[in-house]
Amino acid sequence: MNKTIQFLYRALLMTTVLFAISASAQDMHSSSQFQGPKANKGHVTHSTRDGKSVLSLSDDFVVPDTPDPHWRVVDSDSNVYDLDKLKKKALPGDKYQKEIVLPSYVKNVSKVIIWCAWAETNLGEASFSSPVQ
Repeated sequence: MNKTIQFLYRALLMTTVLFAISASAQDMHSSSQFQGPKANKGHVTHSTRDGKSVLSLSDDFVVPDTPDPHWRVVDSDSNVYDLDKLKKKALPGDKYQKEIVLPSYVKNVSKVIIWCAWAETNLGEASFSSPVQ
């Protein structure tokens, strides 16, 4: 390839990468900080990957030291959805389920709650400024 074609190829490649990063950033939404008696650090990010809604806990989130913390979400109509456990036997040590793919029946999310299923209590919650889909 001559130098002009190489330059144009690299410019096209960089434009494509920047467009993908920009589109990805537009699909991300961050919640408020968790507030509650046990979950009070970090926040949640909502993104869309491969057409699916994904919730991710921030790196500064601290898993509550409680028997059975779970993901719980609330939609804009106040419907509550109990989802999966944060801690699983398949995840050794201090590992936890940092991300969760939302089931298709959850149409939007206004609030994420860290829920102790054993004690049936709210450990902390984080809200989005407007429902995310």
